[in-house]
Amino acid sequence: MFNFRYGFTGQKESDYSGTKPSLDVRKHLSGPLISEGMIYGVSGRVISRFVADMHGTWDGAKGHLTEDFRYASGEQQLREWFLNVGNDGRITATAPDIIGDAIGFQDGATTCMRYRLRLPDDAGGHVLNVVDWMYLLENGTILNRSQMRKFGIKVAELIATIRSA
Repeated sequence: MFNFRYGFTGQKESDYSGTKPSLDVRKHLSGPLISEGMIYGVSGRVISRFVADMHGTWDGAKGHLTEDFRYASGEQQLREWFLNVGNDGRITATAPDIIGDAIGFQDGATTCMRYRLRLPDDAGGHVLNVVDWMYLLENGTILNRSQMRKFGIKVAELIATIRSA
């Protein structure tokens, strides 16, 4: 039988098991961070650029991550995540704009989260299915790639870096 797991959505946890350096969100999403990135629309063109000041705090397995976005358009957005990391690397998270829980894992040099995101009313209020993959690079920078889908069709993609501020 052929395995047709291709492209971004075909990735799975075992693809990166044992890769180095190991990404631990409790360590790598802690303290002051800066993120820089772009969002691509359905046409594949850049529709938004941003810089975000982030700050992560942890008390054992429970974490709080704030993201203060400044978009090239002049708009600002404040987001916050509440995370919990299990001993097996499984992650659950909540945020005010997330429907239900975000579910994910960390293994090897990667972390993946899947969740349903409700866009702000001024962006249409749509609910999108999101898959976030974060890859830890050797210099400590995290490369974040996210795809947003509606009815299974990719409507946006985010590419960003996250590094110590």
